[in-house]
Amino acid sequence: MTDTVPTQQRRILLVPNVGRPEIVAKVERVVQACSSYAIAVRMLEDTGVVVDESLPVETVPDLPDAADGCELVLVLGGDGTFLRACQYATSADVPVLGVNLGHIGFLAESEVDSLSAVVEQIAHRDYRVVERMTVEATVIHGEKRLGHDWALNEVSIEKVSRQGVLQASVEIDGRPVSDYGCDGMLVSTPTGSTAYAFSAGGPIVWPELDAILVVPNNAHALFARPMVVAPTSRVAVETGVDSGPSVVVLDGRRVIDAPAGSRVEVIRGSRPVKWVRLDDSPFTDRLVTKFELPVTGWRGRSGVRPLA
Repeated sequence: MTDTVPTQQRRILLVPNVGRPEIVAKVERVVQACSSYAIAVRMLEDTGVVVDESLPVETVPDLPDAADGCELVLVLGGDGTFLRACQYATSADVPVLGVNLGHIGFLAESEVDSLSAVVEQIAHRDYRVVERMTVEATVIHGEKRLGHDWALNEVSIEKVSRQGVLQASVEIDGRPVSDYGCDGMLVSTPTGSTAYAFSAGGPIVWPELDAILVVPNNAHALFARPMVVAPTSRVAVETGVDSGPSVVVLDGRRVIDAPAGSRVEVIRGSRPVKWVRLDDSPFTDRLVTKFELPVTGWRGRSGVRPLA
């Protein structure tokens, strides 16, 4: 396995889910296909070890700058792998492209059966890049700032102990909205509306719409409806001093501890995620396909393309 590649060469960062036994052959297919187009492949050290040493793969440490110098990040896996890869892509300000090897794979742009076509489109730069909104969360306790991070999908405020409920007070733009006894509070982006927020009863929001979703998770309250607020809003969740310590979980991956009585402030992220689109199919088609929604009674207008 090589340690370096020419700096003039086109380069991608490949982030696969190596926990899947069938992934090695697919990774090697991608490396070989990229090599035929004179595109260098970089991988993280913990995933690059699965590749045959004879293949031209550059390996780098698992650090935020892993995608520096790459033109995009290619993900082979499910939504969890995609969210991990977004950290490297956003840090390097390059787009991310997902190929689904998981179950639903809502964040993926393509399925694994189209892997060869995906590499060809990358080689010919036959894709476009759109931006997806993010959110940023700051955790404050008293006068002390305990942590700050961002998320593509959602910020989840959860009680550490499974006993009892989380006492949470929600504030929008400096004004109180309601108190809740709940399992947690979710503050989501439109991209995250089909993830954890959806499971908690939140609405599906088309990703072209900039908005922030506030979704109580299993709230024991008369007013427990999800709210959709402006992308410019500042959402704050204050945890009760008697409800014990909480955690603030970002995209299900990164955690900030929040002692009882903490305040979590969430605003629109300063940097969006750059997202590779391979075609112009609308979000509606993805929604129907991924959730296997019944549309057999749909007739549509004459000449409208039916769903595959």
